[in-house]
Amino acid sequence: MRHPLIEKFFQKLLSIIEILLATLTIVVLVGNLGTEAYRVIVDPSYFPSSDLFLQNILSIVVGLEFVRMLIDLTPGNLMEVVTVAIARNIILAHDDSITIIVSVAALAGMFAIRRFLFQRKDLHKEVSAFFSEGSDNKEHP
Repeated sequence: MRHPLIEKFFQKLLSIIEILLATLTIVVLVGNLGTEAYRVIVDPSYFPSSDLFLQNILSIVVGLEFVRMLIDLTPGNLMEVVTVAIARNIILAHDDSITIIVSVAALAGMFAIRRFLFQRKDLHKEVSAFFSEGSDNKEHP
C-alpha cells in the first residue's frame, strides 16, 4: 500500500540531497580550479606539464556537467555528461589506435542516439531554452 504523503516526503528528501551533493561538488570543483590557477601562477615548472593541467581542467568540466545533470535530470543532460566524458578520454588518451577508434565510435554513437532516438520536441525545447537563457542577459537595441 502506497501512501502519497510518504512518497512526497521521500521525493522532497531526495531532491534536497541532490541539491546538497551538487553544491558540495561545485565547491570542490571551484577549489580544484583555484588550485590549478595557483599552480600555474606560482610554479613556473607546472605549466609545461600540459597533460596534467589539461587532465585536471577537463575533469573539472566533466564534474560541472555532472552537477548540471544532478540539478536537472533530463535525457539530454545525461547524454551531455557521457559525451563530455568520452571526449575527455579521446583528448587525453595516449593509448593505442584501437582504443581511440572505439572512443570515437562511441562518441559518434552518442550523437546518433541523440539525433535519432530523442523526440524532436524534446530537442527543440532544450535548444530553445539554451538560447533563451543566453539572450536574457543581452540588451536588445
